Amino acid sequence: TLLVSHGLFQGCPLSRILFIVILGLPGTIVSLWIFCCCMKSWKPHTLFLFNLVLADFLVLINVPFRIDTHLRGKWVFGWVWCRISLFMLTVNRSASIGFMTAVALDRYFKVVHPHHCISQMTSVKAGWLAGLIWAAVVVRGIPLLTANLFHQASGKCRSFNSYEEDPVPIKLHYIAFVAEFLLPWFLLLFCSAKIICRLRQRRVGRKLKGRKAIRAVMVIILVFTLCFMPSVITGLAAAYIKGNHPHDCESYTKVTQVFMICIVLTYLNSALDPIVYAFSSSMFRDALKTSICFKKIFRPAKILKYNESVLSSCQNSFVNAV
Repeated sequence: TLLVSHGLFQGCPLSRILFIVILGLPGTIVSLWIFCCCMKSWKPHTLFLFNLVLADFLVLINVPFRIDTHLRGKWVFGWVWCRISLFMLTVNRSASIGFMTAVALDRYFKVVHPHHCISQMTSVKAGWLAGLIWAAVVVRGIPLLTANLFHQASGKCRSFNSYEEDPVPIKLHYIAFVAEFLLPWFLLLFCSAKIICRLRQRRVGRKLKGRKAIRAVMVIILVFTLCFMPSVITGLAAAYIKGNHPHDCESYTKVTQVFMICIVLTYLNSALDPIVYAFSSSMFRDALKTSICFKKIFRPAKILKYNESVLSSCQNSFVNAV
């Protein structure tokens, strides 16, 4: 609402970001199809990636409602759906962070601690771990189901509002919003540093697996930083102004406007996750290459090679006959 009322929606990156998210829908659908129909076997990291796909659908369900809200300048779908919508978006963010961290940790243990029990984790145990992650993120989102997030007078549906005194559920939401990013982010930096150190100690022939692991972790860190860090930084800035300069309404309004744009950046996560799949799983890449669509794409090249071989054999037969 602030974005529309201040004329920031027109020409700002917000509409472009939402458009990119919509373009990411085919990638999410194709990824789900590959995981469900083309995977020959399941390993722990592929199971985590599959759950990451499921989490992305929570964003895709809500994007049309968010676009409508920005275009209208208000939320028109009632307080019940407001709470459910914000709950699903929060669960998506938390689940995406949780499962990307799980993938990175799996790569880390495979390279740095190959004989650790976590490196020997079975798909069944990985499934139980995925269930625990889902349970944790659902519990983390419960405060949004109990708080009053819809303000009928202004038509706003937000989990971050200008309360004079934040309710306890919202305070818990703020703390979790920051902590669930910072802790995994520093953990990922630690994992990447340890993998790089281990690569320097290895011989040339054993570095290939480690290089693939560090690429996967670095891609996850980039997605983390791009999608989640801006909203955390601007959110902390808004909280600082509110707590230490409560009468500086102009600065607070500007920061919250930037914060709302940064919140939309978190939606980009669903569009960028297919890149994470491709860098994190060779099984996903192989399944993608051998899928029906790719066979159709590359079939003309095979037919061309076949025709060339037939033509060559015919020419040889003609020469021998002469």
